[in-house]
Amino acid sequence: MMEKYNFMDEVIAESRPQGQDAFARAFAQVISYVFHPLFLPTYVTAYLLFIHPYAFAGMVHKQKILTLGSVFFSTAFLPAFAVLLMRALGFVKSFQLNTQKERIIPYVAAITFYFWIWYVFHNLQDIPEYYVKFMLGTFLAVCAAWLFNIRYKISMHSTGVGGLVAFFMIMAFGQREETGRYVAIAFLIAGLVCSARFIVSDHSKKEIYVGLFVGALCQLIALWV
Repeated sequence: MMEKYNFMDEVIAESRPQGQDAFARAFAQVISYVFHPLFLPTYVTAYLLFIHPYAFAGMVHKQKILTLGSVFFSTAFLPAFAVLLMRALGFVKSFQLNTQKERIIPYVAAITFYFWIWYVFHNLQDIPEYYVKFMLGTFLAVCAAWLFNIRYKISMHSTGVGGLVAFFMIMAFGQREETGRYVAIAFLIAGLVCSARFIVSDHSKKEIYVGLFVGALCQLIALWV
């Protein structure tokens, strides 16, 4: 009887971590999808359009919607469609882009689309300068990730959130508006995303930390240009 009790107790003890691990992996996958680097420019644009009190204050609502749509189309839809097309043609084996070789063409496609959207905003009037610099920073981050990919992978997710944190830090130090809560939110998102990538990706700690540094550095370079 005692042996049976001990056996059942051992089974319960072993099954509990497995359930917790499955939940952690599922949650990490959700975080990885929701805060995919392709979506971050759209999130920042939505914040500046609809939450920030002064960034696009003179723009009518319809124009704001069109602006947000154009950013999503160029920075999220087109790069994702390019990967989908490459998957259908057999150039990549997985949408996760697990190998350096698989990432080459998607990076080139993303560089093209990100440069185009930055160039468009750069030549438009009444677009805040710090937003143009943010788009330049995202373009530089994609270029840097492509260059790093020649030697080894860096995390695209951590590169994205590194740029996100740097942008809101720049906003906090450069403007008088109360932006402390958004800096805290950016740090929270960065922590969640990096933790998620530790759980569900094959990236090493170095690849994730280097991605964070590269994303932040590219925003600083865009600020100084």
